[in-house]
Amino acid sequence: MASAWQRLSFYASLLKRQLNGGPDVIKWERVIPRCTRSIYSATGKWTKEYTLQTRKDVEKWWHQRIKEQASKISEIDKSKPKFYLLSMFPYPSGKLHMGHVRVYTISDTIARFQMMRGMQVINPMGWDAFGLPAENAAIERNLHPESWTQSNIKHMRKQLDRLGLCFSWDREITTCLPDYYKWTQYLFIKLYEAGLAYQEEALVNWDPVDQTVLANEQVDEHGCSWRSGAKVEQKYLKQWFIKTTAYAKAMQDALADLPEWYGIKGMQAHWIGDCVGCHLDFTLKVHGQVTGEKMTAYTATPEAIYGTSHVAILPSHRLLHGHSSLKEALRTALVPGKDCLTPVIAVNMLTQQEVPVVILAKADVEGSLDSKIGIPSTSSEDTILAQTLGLAYSEVIETLPDGTERLSNSAEFTGMTRQEAFLALTQKARGKRVGGDVTSDKLKDWLISRQRYWGTPVPIVHCPACGPTPVPLEDLPVTLPNIASFTGKGGSPLAMASEWVNCSCPRCKGAAKRETDTMDTFVDSAWYYFRYTDPHNPHSPFNTALADYWMPVDLYIGGKEHAVMHLFYARFFSHFCHDQKMVKHREPFHKLLAQGLIKGQTFRLPSGRCLQREEVDLTGSVPVHAKTKEELEVTWEKMSKSKHNGVDPEEVVEQYGIDTIRLYILFAAPPEKDILWDVKTDALPGVLRWQQRLWALTTRFIEARASGKAPQPQLLSNKEKAEARKIWEYKNSVISQVTTHFTEDFSLNSAISQLMGLSSALSQASQRVLLHSPEFEDALCALIVMAAPMAPHITSEIWAGLALVPRKLCAHYTWDTSVLCQVWPAVDPEFLQQPEVVQMAVLINNKACGKIPVPHQVAQDQDKVHEFVLQSELGVRLLQGRSIKKSFLSPRTALINFLVQD
Repeated sequence: MASAWQRLSFYASLLKRQLNGGPDVIKWERVIPRCTRSIYSATGKWTKEYTLQTRKDVEKWWHQRIKEQASKISEIDKSKPKFYLLSMFPYPSGKLHMGHVRVYTISDTIARFQMMRGMQVINPMGWDAFGLPAENAAIERNLHPESWTQSNIKHMRKQLDRLGLCFSWDREITTCLPDYYKWTQYLFIKLYEAGLAYQEEALVNWDPVDQTVLANEQVDEHGCSWRSGAKVEQKYLKQWFIKTTAYAKAMQDALADLPEWYGIKGMQAHWIGDCVGCHLDFTLKVHGQVTGEKMTAYTATPEAIYGTSHVAILPSHRLLHGHSSLKEALRTALVPGKDCLTPVIAVNMLTQQEVPVVILAKADVEGSLDSKIGIPSTSSEDTILAQTLGLAYSEVIETLPDGTERLSNSAEFTGMTRQEAFLALTQKARGKRVGGDVTSDKLKDWLISRQRYWGTPVPIVHCPACGPTPVPLEDLPVTLPNIASFTGKGGSPLAMASEWVNCSCPRCKGAAKRETDTMDTFVDSAWYYFRYTDPHNPHSPFNTALADYWMPVDLYIGGKEHAVMHLFYARFFSHFCHDQKMVKHREPFHKLLAQGLIKGQTFRLPSGRCLQREEVDLTGSVPVHAKTKEELEVTWEKMSKSKHNGVDPEEVVEQYGIDTIRLYILFAAPPEKDILWDVKTDALPGVLRWQQRLWALTTRFIEARASGKAPQPQLLSNKEKAEARKIWEYKNSVISQVTTHFTEDFSLNSAISQLMGLSSALSQASQRVLLHSPEFEDALCALIVMAAPMAPHITSEIWAGLALVPRKLCAHYTWDTSVLCQVWPAVDPEFLQQPEVVQMAVLINNKACGKIPVPHQVAQDQDKVHEFVLQSELGVRLLQGRSIKKSFLSPRTALINFLVQD
């Protein structure tokens, strides 16, 4: 016995040197203080029980070592197949919440799994760092947005590190730094040059007291300003737009190429709408005079454009309310409740037709439109309006005897079928940049202007002579000026920075002014996945070769609330970059995993006020207010400070440990489902017991092998060999199912259930099988390796113990490296050639009743085996008409037991 432990001590010393990458063990221990007391890696003695203290010691010992191991993994080995894993980067609010912990635990687990599969993995992290909260903090706390943001990033980075997450930190990006937003500005200019960025008047929320624009979040439920309390007004200001409608049809069609976007494709398709028409551009005249103003209007039948009788606008259209020179003429013509002919003439920039502008009596038209082209040939409603107002028009659709519809009176499109004319006319309009992009009547262009300081400056200079002029690329970035104080009053803070605003025109060198709007933060996050592929490139947003290697993202993880806006904008930027020859892949994300929320219990008084948990009396049958004894409404809601239902990640990690919280998050529900955070449920005790079971199983194995008896497989009896064979079959089945969960449906809760089943089966193994069979040793090692991505600390310690067990029977593991460096277990080829049928033993109330043949591929599936039995001759004879309370499947022994109430 003594010699066995001496041998173990020798292996422990050897392993320490190998993990450290050198012989100087003392040096390692100086770098990482030896604060552990009860674990094998520190003492060379295996502790039998996994106590609270053992858990703390394990995590202290392995936390930094695991981090260092991850940092040494190369990301430039092009001989490996790549796997780009991306979780949506956070806004640096200053503190992680449990939603962050969930998404990053999922991504970390999958990243470690893919590394063990031999993939070249990147799992980058960064910060979506611009935004309104930083500016609000500047107003409320007299802090500069930059210092507030950087302080928050520093704190949250420490929190992420405490969770032991293996991000590719050398790829870290921060959107508020000039070396990032320089390239956001670059892409904006590319859009502008392509005719996809433009300025137009649009409604904003205006605080008449503070004289400033408010974001929607700064307007309360009563329509009042968050600061002044004044009733918010709607005001027209010039705003910047990105023409996302130009890509609507392409993005709608490309959804067919995204089969792995489960549950999200429908939401995107609905957001885009049916792309059956297009917008066309018009110049405007009044009383025969050219005004220099333009407008766009939509038609679902552009092929019939030569039959236009009028352009219709709603009474809410910007031309009647903004700063248009046509406002007076239109308002003079307006008679509420009537369709009104106006003196304004719209000139079609494609056909040069001139038609009148009509103000409609009704308040809305199809989709989200506020203007449409009237074509009587394709609309009975337009026919009635044209006849009522006495408007002239041409019939342009001719129906032939065979039912074919062709164009007439339509210039060069005459004689074409409607479909041919649709394609030709919209293509011509796009070529002349006067519209023609096929889109829906509901999708609007993306308004990106924000009258804020803390955002990416729009890189445009307004010159009286040259008009809006892009900043030359060599002069980027246009950096934010250093503003000392923020009051939240008097308009955009940038507009007050006169030294910054006043500049020279890049084109004529005359006096000019900078654009003072900043961009919506969704612009920053619409292309960040590209920057991660080449994060330190000073010459371009990213290197095309590197982007082509890493893209598309293999798995993108984030909340379902981003299914339309963020994902739509990200897809738009990717389609645009593809058309600019910057990347070869059109779609940015191959698979999506939209994780659910973590919800906490909310205790609410009848008045609506939410209580803190310490204010609630939970001793009775229903929760009541501890002081007033009022009965409370109890709901499960998304965690938030205002509802007092949040959980501090640092506190729960301190209480339960990193591995336990990781396992709880992964086990409590499938990733796409919400988790109701309640540590009193079965999930938390379940994962605690499982860790103890893994430890006990390892202890039993180490003690058996350290007993001095050499393992000798030939000593096993036929019965014991059959038992070992069952373990082998069960191990292979679990490897197959767990691997599928990791690669296909990401049901990591089911993967943990499978591993729990395997550990239970191994716990029931006889002592001689445990000692002498290679099948047991292999199954135990495979179990620990498969658990490692989910619980890296405890499995690292267990593996260190297993690695030093003498006289091992399995040579295919790399015993001189850590568990996270092992190759992911593969199904044995022999298992894949198993008999097609398994003889399943059937028990009723624990009494054997016979066997039935079950297909091998379903023999591990409780529900399917249950159904096979019921439909079999044995099932019909013995179970038909009886009340089945429950059935239990034991895949390891090919047995199913029915509990029946007679």
